[in-house]
Amino acid sequence: MRLRLPEERPTEPPTGYKIAHPVLSQDGTRAGFTGVSLGGALPYGVLADASCVYGLRHRAPSRRCDCGFHCVHDRAAAEALLCTAEHRTAVLLDVLVLGRYLRFERGFRYARQRVRTATVGPCACGTVAGALADADWGRPGWRALAPSCAGCLRGRTAVSLAGFARLAGEGLRVVARPATVLTQGDPGLPEGLGVPELAAEAALLQARLDWFQSQLARLGQRGPDGGPQG
Repeated sequence: MRLRLPEERPTEPPTGYKIAHPVLSQDGTRAGFTGVSLGGALPYGVLADASCVYGLRHRAPSRRCDCGFHCVHDRAAAEALLCTAEHRTAVLLDVLVLGRYLRFERGFRYARQRVRTATVGPCACGTVAGALADADWGRPGWRALAPSCAGCLRGRTAVSLAGFARLAGEGLRVVARPATVLTQGDPGLPEGLGVPELAAEAALLQARLDWFQSQLARLGQRGPDGGPQG
């Protein structure tokens, strides 16, 4: 005889955390997310219902299938997934678990969800992100987006964090995670840096300075009215 756990009847919807890639529709009128594993080919909105990714006609989630939305109980466990190379540009989602769900040791598999908050990581340059820009990949009809600062946009299709929240609708909040800055005396800063390490740091700073100088020179050639000088 197989014992079953008692059915849960919570007074409030459970909450959880997951990661996903933000996406923008081809015409730029809608915003949503796409998963990082099973079901990643199917973008979803802030408020969405799960369906079986294998095309079977049972309701999600099914005990005999892997279908349904997934999330974990612990925020730190979801943030740990952002450390992997393929997930560095994903965002952290705080979700409400709605409808039927199956509880596991680390999280839920469930039928319906509402994304409450999307936390965007820093730009690839380390600066706090102010926008979500074209990440150079996507799904049919959808562009994947990645965190970006204003200086790194460089003509790419982009939307501000507030603009993404507005397009996604349903009361979504989009916030930027502060960049981690190491200062002298910070325990996270390695001590005893040698000449090679300091030279590498200096080269990086010089490269950034050269880029800013080239941008200033280009603006100077255009003149104050936007046209070429001469």
